[in-house]
Amino acid sequence: MTKLYLAIPCYNEEEVLRDSAEKLLKKYNAMMSEGKITSDSKIVFIDDGSKDKTWEIISKLHAENTVFQGIKLSRNRGHQNALLCGLMTLKDKADAVISIDADLQDDINTFDAMVEKFEEGSDVVYGVRSKRETDTFFKRFTAEAFYKILNKMGAKVIFNHADFRLMSRRALNAFAEYKETNIFLRGMVPLVGYKSDVVTYERFERLAGESKYPLKKMLALAWEGITSLSTQPIRMITWLGGIVFAISIIMVIYSLISYFIGAAKDGWASTLCSIWAIGGLQLLAIGIIGEYIGKIYLETKNRPRYIVEEFLED
Repeated sequence: MTKLYLAIPCYNEEEVLRDSAEKLLKKYNAMMSEGKITSDSKIVFIDDGSKDKTWEIISKLHAENTVFQGIKLSRNRGHQNALLCGLMTLKDKADAVISIDADLQDDINTFDAMVEKFEEGSDVVYGVRSKRETDTFFKRFTAEAFYKILNKMGAKVIFNHADFRLMSRRALNAFAEYKETNIFLRGMVPLVGYKSDVVTYERFERLAGESKYPLKKMLALAWEGITSLSTQPIRMITWLGGIVFAISIIMVIYSLISYFIGAAKDGWASTLCSIWAIGGLQLLAIGIIGEYIGKIYLETKNRPRYIVEEFLED
């Protein structure tokens, strides 16, 4: 049997936490009675500096049943760091850890298939959405574009996979070797390279609360993934510079021809080229390079990615 832990990052989840805990406990009890997981398997909530009663609820759940455990971060560090904290804290306590969001939009009934694939030899099992019928057209379009753009830009990710996955102890210990401050888990986990598999499922609608990844945060996450895992944007500057240089040559030839046939006033074409083309390219290049320099700055400071304030365990 597999000793299974769940790592569940939470930020202001008081509206769904009780209901999610009941569903998870019921699922765990069923898996234990069927002999799929051990009786000392745990459900661990990671409170990412919530401003509501999330930690209070987690503490009560732990007091009622020690199958529930809690990790409290000293302050809000963001979903990716909170999840990383859970994975790194639990990596030596379980045979495998499944990460899932607190709203349980991901199907907990796929736990069985994930554990089966783990016992068959897979170190990483990705939960992948089979379809997006519950999403609006705009959400579906932007989400699919998100994955396609990431892959095109060099950040290789599993299509329609977020952070719902199983990782074995071996995979987690290997992943612990990745020390960077700027993290993008769904792009970093495939870099581990151990045997992996996929389970598909249909995602549910959120019962309460608000999505923690609206469009603005999705765009920020995409940019974080691209700049953390790929140098493609810098290569694009090189290509763009070459294109603008070629266009500039064409414009110089055009301006000379216009000047000699008397069709233009002196200096208009060269001014247009220099102000709009070269100036715009320089600002774009400085901005993108600045993003990478900023990331280098953060990496060299080597600040902790999270600090655990309290850990409720047995």
